Amino acid sequence: MNERHKVLVVDDDQNISELITIYLNNNELYETRTAADGESAIKTFYEFKPDIVVLDLMLPGMDGYQVCREIRSKSSVPIIMVSAKAEIFDRVLGLELGADDYMTKPFDTKELVARIKAVMRRYRDKTALKEPVKSENYVEYPDLKISLVNYSVIYKEAVVDMPPKEIELLYFLASHPNQVFTREQLLEHIWGYEYAGDTRTVDVHIKRLRSKIHDHGSWSLGTVWGIGYKFETK
Repeated sequence: MNERHKVLVVDDDQNISELITIYLNNNELYETRTAADGESAIKTFYEFKPDIVVLDLMLPGMDGYQVCREIRSKSSVPIIMVSAKAEIFDRVLGLELGADDYMTKPFDTKELVARIKAVMRRYRDKTALKEPVKSENYVEYPDLKISLVNYSVIYKEAVVDMPPKEIELLYFLASHPNQVFTREQLLEHIWGYEYAGDTRTVDVHIKRLRSKIHDHGSWSLGTVWGIGYKFETK
């Protein structure tokens, strides 16, 4: 029997939580827990240890941004943020805090479940790998080691905490040194055809990477104005 994936649904709207739970529970691969406010979301997160979190922004007490920040400070578990706020600022802020996807309410529950499935396909199987390090899943430069076997980044001998999407983006660029990729190409390679976001998502993730690893004498994360990005070696 396949292992069930744990999904934590955080929303103060009981109808939405129940609807998502019903759809997921109809598939024997998923196990769900719900929380209706920020404080109980954090408590349930540590107790339940979910594989993915569906997180509403507008929560009583501790809001979704604070919950996201707290979870991301301790874990790289994927987070899908949902909100009635459709402004670019809210979407970008959510991504900068570490969310992996952002959906605007009202949304179709089937679409949300499809996104959950897509994220789980990309992360769960990869993080469960216990095979020896393979060259195609590992790249190393001076003061920088990136592994997709255990999803780790070591920069200047220190482990850097990053959510999976940041690691995948960094690995993809670093494994194709000096090759320029457009934002659309990076969206396709890292997020896949199922992702409904826009190219600003790439910019946000590059910005977060640059805040964690800084340009080196031998390499750098370069911007090619009007085109996209590249991992430049010198």
